Amino acid sequence: MKALKRYGQNFLVDRNILACMIKRADLSHDDVILEIGPGHGVLTRAIIAENVKCVHAVEIDVRMMHELEALAEISPTLKLHWGDAVKYDYSSLNPFPNKIISNIPYNITTPLIWELLRFAGHGLTYHLYMLQKEAALRLIAPHDTKERYPLGVAVGAMGRASIVRNVSRECFRPIPEVDSAVTEIVIERNFELSGDSLWSELLHRGFSHRRKTLANNLKGYADALSYGAMRAEDLTCGEWLEVFRAKKNSPANVRPHAEE
Repeated sequence: MKALKRYGQNFLVDRNILACMIKRADLSHDDVILEIGPGHGVLTRAIIAENVKCVHAVEIDVRMMHELEALAEISPTLKLHWGDAVKYDYSSLNPFPNKIISNIPYNITTPLIWELLRFAGHGLTYHLYMLQKEAALRLIAPHDTKERYPLGVAVGAMGRASIVRNVSRECFRPIPEVDSAVTEIVIERNFELSGDSLWSELLHRGFSHRRKTLANNLKGYADALSYGAMRAEDLTCGEWLEVFRAKKNSPANVRPHAEE
């Protein structure tokens, strides 16, 4: 079946990488797994073989329906959900997943992970993704580096991210123009941040103009001025949390003014 560019489809065909992902996820009979973009079900079958409690698979490409429904008929733990993964109502999943294992379409990496972080408080605290290598490096980039970006700060404030294994582009069909990386995110703290619009807004405004200081990007926001001469990527996760909590606890709790 021809991969569709609009869905960012590149199908993983290297079974050694599949085995690496399954081993890393350390699956048990009590785990409920979420998979985004199962495609032909190669990773799905490997997850099912671990005898987990349930596998929720969200797929947008209805061309896969016959193949995936045939798999669901012989695998009662598999539940299929059709729709756009970025817009899907994950709160409706029952039982609710505690782990996500997925070769996600690279064109939706950032919005999808932002969305899924919202469910940390519901128990979804373990993420294992196949990501474009560049995106994986940005996710783990430390402060004071140009690769630093809002999602990396958000993940660092809530837990930790690491690259488990680099993956050659030759492991996919069709062969993409980029290399990949198996990337792990473990959420351990500050679950309340995941659904807080102020936290997300501060990060995105702070990084909106990278050459400008926080005093400019968060114009009109006095609480940020202790770090006002710094740029967004210079702050540690702890310092970003200080900025956020100072704003959150301020009496007015007024949003920063937009740039004029």
